[in-house]
This record gives sequence, C-alpha cells and structure tokens, in this order.
Amino acid sequence: MPQHLVIVESPAKAKTIEKFLGPDYKVLASFGHVRALPSKQGSVDTEKDFEPKYAVLPESKKHIDAIKRELKGSDTLLLATDPDREGEAISWHLLAALGIDEKKSPITVQRVVFHEITKNAIVDAVSNPRTIAHDLVDAQQARSVLDYLVGFTLSPFLWKKIRYGLSAGRVQSVALRLVCEREREIQAFKTQEYWTIGAELAKQEGQKLTAGLIEVNGKKLGKFDIPDQASADGIVKDLQGCSYRVDKVAKSERKRTPAPPFTTSTLQQEASRKLGFSAKKTMSTAQKLYEGIDIGSGAVGLITYMRTDSVVLSSQALDETRQVITGLYGKEYALEKPRFFKNKAKNAQEAHEAIRPTYVDKTPAELKKILSSDQFKLYDLIWKRTVACQMAEALLDQTSVDIAAGERFKLRATGTVIRFPGFMKLYIEGIDDETEEKEGLLPPLNEGEALNLKGLKPEQHFTQPPPRYTEATLVKTLEEYGIGRPSTYASIMNTLLERKYARLETKRFFPEDVGMVVSDLLTQHFTQYVDYNFTARLEEELDQVSRGEKQWKPVMRDFWGPFSSLLKQKEGEVSKSDVTTEALDEKCPECGELLAVKLGRRGKFIACTGYKDGCRYTRNIESAEQAEKPEPEISEEKCDKCGQPMLIKDGRYGKYLACSGYPACKNIQPLVKPKGTGVTCPECGKGELTEKKSRYGKMFYSCNKYPECKFALWDPPQPGPCPKCGFPLLVKKVYKREGEFLKCPKEGCDYKLGGKEPKKE
Repeated sequence: MPQHLVIVESPAKAKTIEKFLGPDYKVLASFGHVRALPSKQGSVDTEKDFEPKYAVLPESKKHIDAIKRELKGSDTLLLATDPDREGEAISWHLLAALGIDEKKSPITVQRVVFHEITKNAIVDAVSNPRTIAHDLVDAQQARSVLDYLVGFTLSPFLWKKIRYGLSAGRVQSVALRLVCEREREIQAFKTQEYWTIGAELAKQEGQKLTAGLIEVNGKKLGKFDIPDQASADGIVKDLQGCSYRVDKVAKSERKRTPAPPFTTSTLQQEASRKLGFSAKKTMSTAQKLYEGIDIGSGAVGLITYMRTDSVVLSSQALDETRQVITGLYGKEYALEKPRFFKNKAKNAQEAHEAIRPTYVDKTPAELKKILSSDQFKLYDLIWKRTVACQMAEALLDQTSVDIAAGERFKLRATGTVIRFPGFMKLYIEGIDDETEEKEGLLPPLNEGEALNLKGLKPEQHFTQPPPRYTEATLVKTLEEYGIGRPSTYASIMNTLLERKYARLETKRFFPEDVGMVVSDLLTQHFTQYVDYNFTARLEEELDQVSRGEKQWKPVMRDFWGPFSSLLKQKEGEVSKSDVTTEALDEKCPECGELLAVKLGRRGKFIACTGYKDGCRYTRNIESAEQAEKPEPEISEEKCDKCGQPMLIKDGRYGKYLACSGYPACKNIQPLVKPKGTGVTCPECGKGELTEKKSRYGKMFYSCNKYPECKFALWDPPQPGPCPKCGFPLLVKKVYKREGEFLKCPKEGCDYKLGGKEPKKE
C-alpha cells in the first residue's frame, strides 16, 4: 500500500504526477478550493478582529472524505497545490478541513512546490519539501476578506440605490471605471481636420520614392499647420513649380531586441492580439498544457505554471534554448551569454519562472498532431516567444533623406532595411495600434542629386478618439497600475460581461447603461476606493503581508474603519432617484410635465415625470451609433401578409427582413430562409421540418408552419416510419461511444437501428 499521499488541485495533474513518483505514492486531487467564505452576510466578523468563518464547500465534502480514507494507511502527507498564494492557502485550508494540525499531526505533513509537471521537477520538489508559508496564506486570507467585505457591503448598497442583483468588487469596479472613463473621453472627443502633403519623386533612372512635407519657410510643420483644403491646395500649387534635389542623407544602424518571455498578463495580451483568444480561453487552454498532455510516452506538462508575473528563465531552460537555436538557425542566431530581462510590472514576484515550454526541444511542428487546434496555437505562441527572447538582436539600416523643394520647402523620406533579421526571423511581438506605418526601401541617393516630381498627394485626415479597451489593452493597463494579480485578470473581464456592465463588440469593451450608472455612483461617492493609485497601494500592502513585512489584520483595520463609516454616511445621503433619474429641459408631448432620462432593465430611456398621475409616455434614447446607421435596404421580396416591400434591417442577432408597412404590419422574416429537410411534420401533416438555430447557436428542427404548429426536435429527422410503433419519422443520433444510429423520438418507444453496443462494465 502507498506510504505517501500527495494532494494536488487537478485530477488531470494527479494522473501525470502519480506516474512520475511510482508505487509508493498515491496522488489525489482536492479539485481546487475546499473551503471558502460562504456567500452570505456575517461570514467575516468585523467585531472579532475580522475573524473569517470558513465553511467546507458542499462539492468538496466527497473529496475530503476520500482523502481521509487514504490517509489512514499513509505515513506522509505531501501538499502539492499550485505554487502561488492561492495554492498555499488551499493547502492550509485542506489541513483545516481534514482536522490536521501541521505541527502536532501523527503523520508527517510537508509542502512541496514545482513550477512544471516533468519528472525531474516533481522528483526534485518531493526531495526538497518545506512547511506551509503562513505569510503567503495570510496575504491570500487578507485578499479574500477584503474582497468579501467590499462585495457584501457595496453590492447591497447598489441594490438599494440602483436595482437588485448588481455587484461591486474591489478590483472589478476599478476595471469598470477604466472602461467607462474611456467611453466618456470618446463621447467628449471633438474631431479636428488636418492635411498632409506627400510627393512622389523619381531619380533619372526611374527609381521612385515617396516623401512627406515637413518644413515651410524654415519652420517645422505641426500636425494642424495645414488645417483645411484651401491651405493644402495653396501649398500644392507652390510645390508644383519647384525643383527638387537631395539636401541631406543620414544613415544609421539600429538594433532591435526581442520581447521578454511571457508572464500571465503578456500571454493574455498577445493571445488576444494574435489568436483572438479571450483571457478566459487563454487561461483554460494554458491550464491543460500545464497539467499534462499525452505525447505518446504518457501525459506530461508541456508548459511551466501559467500564473506568474516573472520574466526569469531557469539556467536549464536557457541552455536548452541555446541548443535549439543553434540547431535550427545556426550559431550566428544564438547568444554567447544569456539575455536577462527586467520586469516592468509593479509588485512583480520573481520567485516563479516565466511561462515557457518545459521541453524547448519539442517544437510546435512535432506536437501539432497531438494537440487540439487551440492548444497548438497557444503552445506555438509560447514556444516562439521563449526561443526568440534568446536569439540575436536584429540589425536594421535606417536611412533618412531630406529633400529641398525650391527655397521654401523641405520634405523627408525614410526607409529601413533589415541587414540581419536575428529574432525577427522567428517572432515579432504584436502591437495594439495597427495604424503604425511600415517604412519602405529607398533607392541609393546622393546629396545634391536632382529628383523629378511625378505627383503630389494632398491627404485629408481627422483626429480619432482614443480607442476603446480590448481585453489585451485592459489587462495591460491594469498591470501598469499594479492592480490585480495574474490569476485575477480573466475573472475580472468575465465579471464585467456576466454582470452586463459591458459588452464585447469587435473585440472591444462597450459599457452598458447600467455599467455607466454603477461606475458614476462609485466614482462620485466612493472616489478613494475606485482610485487607481489607492487600489495599487492596497495591492502593495498585500505583497508586504506575503513577504512578512506587515500583519494582515492591521491592514484590514486601516481599510475597514474609514470604508464602513463612509458607507453609513452615503446610505443617508444618496437617493435612488438621484442615481437613476436625470431631469431634461423638455416637456411631455402628452401631458406637459417635464421628461427625464431613467434607467430600466434594458438600459436608459426617456419617460414622463408625471407617471404617478397616470401619464405613461416613454421613448427610446437614440444613441450616436443608431443615429449614424444607414437607411434600411429595400429587398426584392414582398411581405406575405400585406404585399409591401420587405426591408433588410440589422438587429441584435444579425440581419433580418422586416415589412416596410410597420407599424401597421409587423411581419418579420429571417434574411436567410431555413433549410428544409424534406421531412413532413408528423404533428400537423402539412408543414416541413426545417433547420433552425436557437438563440445559443444550437441547431434544432421545427415545423415551418410555426406558430400554428409548434412541433420541434433537437436531432436530425429521417423519413420513414418507426417499424416498432409506427411513428412517422426517426431521428439520427451520434454518440462518441456508440457511433451513429437511428432512433424513434416517440416517448416510450425504444426502437434503435445501428450503432455499437456499449461495453459492459
């Protein structure tokens, strides 16, 4: 019987690790957290110095019981939860749930930590155990208690002042403020016109180049110095009569270094930019790569731990990377000495490694057949970033040419040539601003050389508002402020979307009306607690707790005293009508009372303030986006109810057909007609079963006589009656274990044709 019991968080990880450790070790999973603060009032007793009242999670009881049974025959308990504060806290909670005192336990209790799931890492961790790091546990406890206190006091406040079901969070509300403030900037932005003038020039031999005007009458042009077309036309007219010559040629060598290996934040940003992955998808895919994939010789972790803010690589990884670079690209692409990076993130913890492949010699091409599409894309990204960060610098030759046009004007052309690609041969970091122009190649030019004017290109431009946040840029901004931890970014994004505070359109965050109202309320009345610097300072205090420099309960006292006092004050000061109603200087067309903007379930709308006296006048608020929408296109189809032309409109779920006779006729139809199956509806005997999609994208089959006939199936219908009960049709089923077969959909009939017989246990 195994003498040593090892506890990890994930069952997938448990199988991989048990294979590495051998028969003397039994590995079980805790399945994540085992204890937590119950989601109800009173789970933290602020009167008893913030005593947390933890409870074992209902779904964890069976896992705790399984661990207790296995402990009876074990000599050693090895706690191998994840190598971060959360993992440290899970180990501590696990002991409490098992009723074990680490110091007085009859069996040996040890904490083991590893950052990659490879045999060497696991065996090394087991050979070098330690005790639970209580400073890390305290830091995690402080975070949990803080988040609980903020959530379970501010959220009810929002229920009273806005509507039931809303939530506030210590970090979530700061992220929401960022999104909403960016929207305010966009709304307040005033577009400004400006012009640029380019010239297409050529040498005598016909080689062409393009230069931009940079100077007029000895004065450098500012962005708005050519404000309109009249000004541009005047300059173009003067430039057309000028002679052009090369005034100055400047050449310089530029070196470009690669980006550092991935942290959690930069992985989420780059996966968003290059793969279109959400933060949640990135982390769930990385989790699978970390826990273990069967690569033929059994399951093995393919990347190191994916929750980290370190850019450090181990000496072993650096040696392996250099060998791979030399083998694949040659010695000129490898470094004589490893390249080390400094972390730019605030409060970064350098104890972990960066995210990297556990075996750098396993190239993405080698693993492509083994990995799923998403796993391959992410592994490929991590592998390339890791290898590229240890490759030689790229050498670029940059040329800048100043061109004199007569005596009054100066133009400039720039070009870059890659002399040695270095790391750029493998990988170039993505950018958030895709408007950056790439410089081209210039022909050889000499000072004093005459150039021929081929054409002038005056171009009109308009200043653009700041872009809305993508998941990548929001994560980047939070990290720059030092807000949140690597493990929290994905959940922050998810909460904003789940609470309907914001929506993602074209991969950018658009705040909803309720999100704007919540953010305005918190920013106006709880300014300090959604302040970026205050939240970052609080993160630093939690880091000080984790390093043993501060105790967690004094941090709680410093926060809770002023916060709870302010909350009580605002309970009396803030009224619901102040928050959810905004008076308008416009009278109701029905009763003459003033109108107001109100917040409803579906967002803001305009309503009469005389609703208490019986006036029910309301209307929608037309947003700037709606106002800019083009007129609906007239289709070739006629309404089957009134005969008027059908319009192609754009709705929440895409384009659809709507009668132009609205509101007299409210007929709407899908733009793409449902695909028929050729099977007659068994219920009405008249209609045809057609393919349709549910609101969640799942295919189903329903009668085309709906709503007169409401018959529907989830499975593809097949013509022909059931041989057993005579029902007019069968359905096709496909299961992984049983394969494809036909089945009667009538309740109570067990007719089945084809498929494999399920294996008997």
